[in-house]
Amino acid sequence: MKQLLKVLVLWLLCLFPGLGVGLSWAQDLLTDMAAGPPSGRYAFGSSTPKSLPELLRGPGQGDPASIVGHLFLPAEPAAGKVGAVILVHGSGGIYDAMLDYWPKRFNAAGLVVLSLDTFGPRGVKSTAEDQSQVPFAADTADAFVALRMLASHPRIDPKRIAVMGFSRGGITAWRSAINRIIVSQKLPGDLRFAAHVPVYAGGCVGIFRVTPKAGVFSPAPMLWVHGDADDYTPIGACREYSEKIGQTGTPVTFVAIPGAQHKFDADDTRKITVRGAQRTVEDCPLETDIDAMVVMDRKTGQRLTGDALAAAQKACAAVGANVQGDKAARDKAAEAIVGFLTKVLAPR
Repeated sequence: MKQLLKVLVLWLLCLFPGLGVGLSWAQDLLTDMAAGPPSGRYAFGSSTPKSLPELLRGPGQGDPASIVGHLFLPAEPAAGKVGAVILVHGSGGIYDAMLDYWPKRFNAAGLVVLSLDTFGPRGVKSTAEDQSQVPFAADTADAFVALRMLASHPRIDPKRIAVMGFSRGGITAWRSAINRIIVSQKLPGDLRFAAHVPVYAGGCVGIFRVTPKAGVFSPAPMLWVHGDADDYTPIGACREYSEKIGQTGTPVTFVAIPGAQHKFDADDTRKITVRGAQRTVEDCPLETDIDAMVVMDRKTGQRLTGDALAAAQKACAAVGANVQGDKAARDKAAEAIVGFLTKVLAPR
């Protein structure tokens, strides 16, 4: 009866992910993957730090949470351990391509995939029009919990795990390369992500942007992928930011996808205007110095606090953007990403 109840509840969670907050008890939370679970849907514990300073205090900050990971193992077992990719969704939550297109592409290349759903179990469907529903720091905390979890799987080489994030999840993809954040998460041994792939990433301007300087970012290679028609997170700011990171010593590659708009990897090829989408204007001068933990105007070098910071943030805020799936653009991006990851995550 207990097993039948679990099956019923999991079916309901698939149909109505917002029920996850109230029914997280229905699926036993994994503490590790040492038993070698096969492909499937798994829940495990995380936390919800409310800010970057809280994230930096270490794991377990903020309210406890359970998140879900969809695990996809290659059908053909490889000899020895294999590499893996953790996928982090954007403001719209987990979507079809994370459960079908991307796992198929990576599995075909011999890589394991763990697609995270961090909104559904928290009772949130989308943060596009209200990013405060889930703190950005929680996304990064979830990714490190997933790294720790996936590294315990007997089929996976813990030194060959990458993180790839889309839009808001792209912030986690590059934030998780910041040395101070990595150290704060107290991972076992020298565990850390082997590569970082921000896809049409956010945070290239505004207070989420971390000042790029020597020692801030890890030496793990980065691949940035962005559509040049993106009006949600414009390509120019991310190209400039990635170049600045590369100048500090991190190996960085930037791939522009001609004609591609935001969320070009979606199955839906209709152009959709998200009128209430919160975004940051491309010329916003704000960034955060993570060493001093202060917000700066990078054009003037001035530290901003109080009313001056509030006014600057207001001037940087904008609303409304477009998203559109593009299968040709998606395939072009996948070719670059799979090529990059199969090289970076190759057995050493």
